[in-house]
Formats: sequence, structure tokens, C-alpha cells
Amino acid sequence: MPRAFVTGCAGHALTDGERRFLAESDPFGLILFRRNVESPEQVRRLADDFREAVGRDAPVLVDQEGGRVQRLTAPAWRRWPSAARLARAAEASGDGDLVRDVARAMAAELRAAGITVDCMPCLDLGLPGQSEVVGDRAYGGDPALVTRMGRAAMEGMLAGGVLPVIKHIPGHGRATVDSHLQLPVVTAAFDDLAALDFAPFLALSDAPAAMTAHVVYTSIDPDWPATQSGTVIGEVIRGMIGFSGLLFSDDVSMNALTGPVGERAARALAAGCDIALHCNGVMAEMEEVAAAAPVLGGAALARAEAALSLIGEGARLDPGPLVERLEAALATCDTAAGI
Repeated sequence: MPRAFVTGCAGHALTDGERRFLAESDPFGLILFRRNVESPEQVRRLADDFREAVGRDAPVLVDQEGGRVQRLTAPAWRRWPSAARLARAAEASGDGDLVRDVARAMAAELRAAGITVDCMPCLDLGLPGQSEVVGDRAYGGDPALVTRMGRAAMEGMLAGGVLPVIKHIPGHGRATVDSHLQLPVVTAAFDDLAALDFAPFLALSDAPAAMTAHVVYTSIDPDWPATQSGTVIGEVIRGMIGFSGLLFSDDVSMNALTGPVGERAARALAAGCDIALHCNGVMAEMEEVAAAAPVLGGAALARAEAALSLIGEGARLDPGPLVERLEAALATCDTAAGI
């Protein structure tokens, strides 16, 4: 049985040391970043080598949102628009299926490279004064719009045979600093958070998987970020929002969290995360996280199995007509904006 963590790796291919580590620690999955990506064939080999090392058909994850956050990109892969631009194009063109079909096309590219989990859609709101860590990764500032676009993207990913992970639950939109660099503290009243920030997550609480926010919400738990807060996870994410799917932490190596990385992971798991995510590919840290992560079992294992059961082969998709629709919709959007 795998352990309750996802790990990264250092480069385009596994080293002998990484293979030994993977075989001994048996992480739930592997997450890829730009440093791991060269070509579709290379990524496929890396995914296959990872699965061979752990001895099972384990998930391979990526952050492939479009826009700024696209780990697989040109020239080997198509450049997809950001969530904000895609949402504007869909609205301006009246193409109600555009977001779903773009997600399905993205999923087809991922499956061809051996990737089965995409950490998207981002359900955070685009709000004035927020850190650019969210910015155009948000579909917009209206919870109803974000819900509609997020639902379409989630359905498109599943139709393409890839498991979507909604993020960053319960909402990163009010953060004014980048959680990769420091800890965001949100002082908004609980009622305001519930009415706005939490709304898209509540509407998509049936999502199979989610990723937490490294954000302190002082009206809920002034001491711990959501990732490490039993109060936020238990009372808001599992309670008020009603999310019952597989819960990943955001990357425990980010500077929003403090202390040794193994302790960060242990705190996230103790607070209620099912899987601790560690991304940077630094072996010493990987070993710390592995030592802190228990074998996946109980309710967490059941949630993991339920989520992974939704990964299918994905229906074939001819990208040509979709690309024409997308380019026409983007042109309509640009014209409406006077660009």
C-alpha cells in the first residue's frame, strides 16, 4: 500500500538514487514541473519509469492550467490561454462548451504523456488587491462565473481521462502575498468568506479531489494555515463546504509554512489532509516527508481509491476544430475589449 505523500524528482529522468527511494518509500504519486519536461516521449518514459519503480499504476500529477501555469508548453505542446482569458472568450463568444472542450483537449495531451492527474481548475476568486500568485489563474471575481467555468473544466478533464484537483480550498483569492514566499493572512469576516470565497468550492463539493490553501483565515483559525488547521479542514472544508473527496496539501516546501519539511507534512496530515504534496525534488527533503507519511489507509485510502477509479482512457478528440473555435472566441473577446 502506498504512503500518504506525493513526491517530485530532480530532472528529465530518474537517477539510481531516486529509483531506490521510490521503491523503498512507495509514494502515492509523482508530480512533474518544468525541470522534468523536455518532450512528450521523454515525459512518457519518466512516467513509465516511476510506475515501474513503485510497482503499480500510480498517478502522475502536473499543474497544467494554461496561461502562466503550464508545465508542458510550446514548442512540444500547445499554449493554452489562462483561466481568466478563456472565461472571457467563452462569455464573449457565447460558446457554452468551450471551457469543457479545452479541458478535454488538455487532458488528451496529458494522457499521451502518461500524466493522469491535473491540479486544476483553480476556483479561487479574482479579487482587487490580491497577490499575482492567483491573478489571471482565476476565472473571474464572480462566484457564479467561477463555479460555472470550474464545473465545465472539471467535466472536461474527466471526459479526457484525467483526474482534476480543484484548488485552493477553501479559497486563496484574498491573499495579498505569494504563499510560495510567505504566509498570507486573511482577516475577512467569516460571513464574507462564506458568501464569496467558499461559494465555488461549496458548489463543486462533489469534486473527486482538492488541494488546500496555505492561507491563515483569522476568523476561523488565527494560528494555522488551512493546510495545517484541523479547524479549517474539519469545520469548513469537510463540514460547511461538505467536500468528501481526496484532499491534497499544497506543496509543503513552500515558504508559507515553517519548520522542518517533515514536520510540515506531518502537521498537514494530522490536520486532515489525506496526501502531503512535496514538489521540489530535493532528496534530503523527500526522505523527511516520506518518513513523516504513514501508509495510506482507512478513510483516506477509500477516498484515494474512489478518486483514482474515475481515471478512464478518455474519448478521442480531434483538436483541429476546437482550436479554430478557441481562436475565434479569443478574437471575439479581444475585439469586445478593444484590443
